Amino acid sequence: MVAEASTILTKRVIDDTCIQQPFKLFVGSWNVGGIPPPHNFNLENFLHTQDSMEDIYVLGFQEIVPLNAGNILAAAEHSNISIKWNSLIKAALNKRTPTEDAFHKTEIGESQRVYPLTTQSSIKPRDTDYKCIISKQMVGIYLTIWARTEISQYISSPSVSCVGCGILGRLGNKGSVSIRFCLHETSFCFVCSHLASGGKEGDERHRNADAANILLRTLFPPEPLQHLPRKILDHDRVIWLGDLNYRIRLPEETTRSLVKNKEWNLLLQNDQLRAEMSKGHVFEEWNEGIIEFPPTYKYEQNLDDYYGSGHKGKVKRMRAPAWCDRIIWFGKGLKQIQYNRVESRLSDHRPVYGRFIAYVEVSTLPGI
Repeated sequence: MVAEASTILTKRVIDDTCIQQPFKLFVGSWNVGGIPPPHNFNLENFLHTQDSMEDIYVLGFQEIVPLNAGNILAAAEHSNISIKWNSLIKAALNKRTPTEDAFHKTEIGESQRVYPLTTQSSIKPRDTDYKCIISKQMVGIYLTIWARTEISQYISSPSVSCVGCGILGRLGNKGSVSIRFCLHETSFCFVCSHLASGGKEGDERHRNADAANILLRTLFPPEPLQHLPRKILDHDRVIWLGDLNYRIRLPEETTRSLVKNKEWNLLLQNDQLRAEMSKGHVFEEWNEGIIEFPPTYKYEQNLDDYYGSGHKGKVKRMRAPAWCDRIIWFGKGLKQIQYNRVESRLSDHRPVYGRFIAYVEVSTLPGI
């Protein structure tokens, strides 16, 4: 599937005032379960930098801090944790080794910013370097966007909108962080969410409600000099990623048996998200790529075994395997060329990623 990207990238669509230029996007989502990344944690496997380098990286995390009462009620943005993740991302993208010093620059103690997070460095940037365009944390949800230095000058109007859907329908233990920006003449919107949990019948309705709330309540600030969209679906290119928490509508024993036999199609026929989308209950007219990988949740800590699979007796709270972690998109101008998961034992979730070709309008008018 990745091989066809080279063919796609040669295409141009031209009219009187602009060309449509393809850009490569990498979109990744990871529920890290409140576990801070170890020092020198290598993210190259997650970012697949060994295979190819993309133009823009969109990385969403859930539970970068434990979802305990203190973190939720304080609603504090733990910039030391987010800066640590950003330092590791920067090291992986720019092929450098992160140092302890990078985790304790002047940003520590400052409030989380809604513009590029930078760290001081004596190393002169290279043309192929990546820089952070914008990052934002809301309790455990963290969204950070990186772009090649040479194209970052064509990115404008980055902004953020956060929606809390958790306790009391407002707190940030569940909800979304959304980021929008323009690349040349095309607007992008990325939504990173953590929707309502629960494996009981009917819990999918809470997830549907969270998604509807996020679409309703997300509102980007107005741009006085530009007529930019303020709502998610009004943007030209829209991608939603995160721990959507949808489960499989089968008895647990049946689910585990089908997972063991790698019967993905039978499992997906009973996937809550697919079912709710087909009924028009949520994400109507959204798209998802073909799933050909095992469920991403729930794993035993530091093992490749699903939670509960090694217990002879009953465990307190069983969790049947499910594709909780998803990437979906809306509208035209996006072509997914890869959709897969990553094998990492850091948390009880496996990360997912998607590679896309995004078609961007580039003006051919002089001076624009």
